[in-house]
Parts: sequence; C-alpha cells; structure tokens
Amino acid sequence: MNLSIKKYYVIWISLLIFLGSCSSFKTVTIELPKKAKNELPAEIQSLLLINRTVDESYTDVPSDTLQQLFFDKGFSTDTIIKDIQAADTMLKALGDLLFESGRYDIVIPENRFIAHESNAFFSESMPWDEVKTLCEEFNTDAILSVDMFSTRVICKYDKESYYNPVDNGFYTASEAHMAVVYESLLKVYEPENEKVLVREFMRDTIIWEDMAGSAQELFRHFTPVKQALTEAAIALSLDFTEKISTSWIAEQRKLFSTGDNQLETAAKYIDSGDWTSAVAVWEKLAKESTSKSTKSKALYNLAVAAEIQGDLEKAISLGLNSYNTQFNQQTYDYLERLKYRKLELEKQNR
Repeated sequence: MNLSIKKYYVIWISLLIFLGSCSSFKTVTIELPKKAKNELPAEIQSLLLINRTVDESYTDVPSDTLQQLFFDKGFSTDTIIKDIQAADTMLKALGDLLFESGRYDIVIPENRFIAHESNAFFSESMPWDEVKTLCEEFNTDAILSVDMFSTRVICKYDKESYYNPVDNGFYTASEAHMAVVYESLLKVYEPENEKVLVREFMRDTIIWEDMAGSAQELFRHFTPVKQALTEAAIALSLDFTEKISTSWIAEQRKLFSTGDNQLETAAKYIDSGDWTSAVAVWEKLAKESTSKSTKSKALYNLAVAAEIQGDLEKAISLGLNSYNTQFNQQTYDYLERLKYRKLELEKQNR
C-alpha cells in the first residue's frame, strides 16, 4: 500500500469511527429552572394585577394616525407618549409570563385601571384597606400594581450621502433612528402583614435603526411608533418577571441510543415524546441486562430522565451507578454538570 493510499485509508476509517460515535447518542433539549433573586414568599401563590397609572391623560391613538403625527414633524422629535394600549399590553404580558412560569396564579380584572392619587412622578401607595378589599374580592394573596409607567419616544430622520469607489459615484440614503425610553415602578402589596414585598423601579431603552434608498422604502418596513411602544411594554414585562419568578434555561442532554436493540426502541419512543415507555425500557435493561455496557447506558439514560423530572439527587445517584458499572467519558462529564447544578441550587437556597 503506497503512502497516499494508506493516508486516505486512515482518514476514511477515522471518519467512520467519528460518525459512528456521533450516531450512538440522541440529543434532547431540556429546560432547567433558575430561581429568581427576589422570588416572593412561598405563601404568596396568587396575584391580582392592576394598573394605577392610567388616567385621563392617556390616549389610544390608532397606529396610522400616530405615525402620521410623527411624519408631520419630519420624524425628528422627542416626546412622551401615554399610550393605553402599551400600558395594558404590559399588564397582560406580565400576567401571561408569571402564570407560564408555573409559580403564580394570576387574576387580571376587567376593570384593571384603578383610580388613584398621584404626584408629579408616580401613584401614591395604595391604602391598606383598599388592598385588603381587592384581595378578598378576587381571592388573591397579594396585589401586583403598576404604580408608574412612562414611555418617551425619541426619533431622528436624516439623509446621508455616500461615496461608492467602485463606480466613483455619490449616493443618498434615508436613515431613521428611534428609541423608546421606558420607566416603570411596580409594587407587590401583601395585605395580611400590610407590607410592600417588592418595590422595583425599572428603566431601559430599546433602539431601532435602519436605512434605505428613499424615505418611502425606509418607512415601508421600519417599525411603527405604536408597535415600538408595545414592544417596549413587553420587554419591561420580561425584565420584571425574571426578578420575581422562576425562569427557564434551555440545555442539551445526550442519551445513549445504540448498542442494544432495546436502546434503539427507547430512542424511537423519545422521538414520539413517549418518555414513560422509554423509561420502562431503560429500567428493565438496568435490572436485567447481563452486559455491563448496556446496563451502564440504561442507568445513564435514567439519570437524564430523573433530572428532567426535577429529581437532581436521583439523577446523581443513577449517574454514579452508571459510572461505577462501566466507565464512560460521557457519564463522567454529565456527573460534573450535575455537581455544578447542585452547587448552583444550594447557593440560590441560602
């Protein structure tokens, strides 16, 4: 065998080994909980969401009308807009996000814009008798109130000339810049102990920028002001939700799917979303298989299943059993990840 043929042969065998090792795993995506830094006490299970900032100064101008108002000013202005739709979107988005976290039950009343006293900046704190009355009426443990919500829109439109060295020519492009600066004060009122559990002031900016050959082409796809206000309200809701409720982080896990016909069968169950049947197959293999390799793989897969079910201690126990049955680098790496997760949870619970 000459040198060139031998080299080709080695590369081909190496490729087959690599592809074979890759195909021995099935990758699944799992979501891991991350506890919020300011999560409410365990006894607070339900929240009433209200808005105490909307008053007669708020309007709901249609999107086209609002956009034309900005065009009339050459899309170059700096103004505060009190938009009812944006304020209501923020409250509804908060409700959806908090409920989907699995931590809270949420009630948003039909009449969610509550009368309030306010100073130049934000609403005065709710009287405790009002807090208690509302919580009793809607059967909730506490009230999440938007006590201030402000959106400032800063727009700039300009035309710029650019030189193109390729054809030695100058070209004009239309540019638009829009920023929405949003501010909000959110409070959680707990009636039983007459305590404000959360007092969170939030401020951030979302920016949109784009350019095109003409103003018509530019604003044909540039984000309208009304939509920008709504997107800012949703961004604020996302930020606040992460502060008081569990968030979920996507990670990938590998499962052994070859080496035994039953492992392949279990992999097909996973493809169809039938984890119960897959776990039953792995449990049988872990108990009855005479092959150390198969037994170790089944125990490893059971460890992943336990982690998905939220039982980290069981996952670690099964992982160690797999590792002690037969060494596998994948099992070792997984145990290291579980060890790190356990340390993270211990820090969060301190």
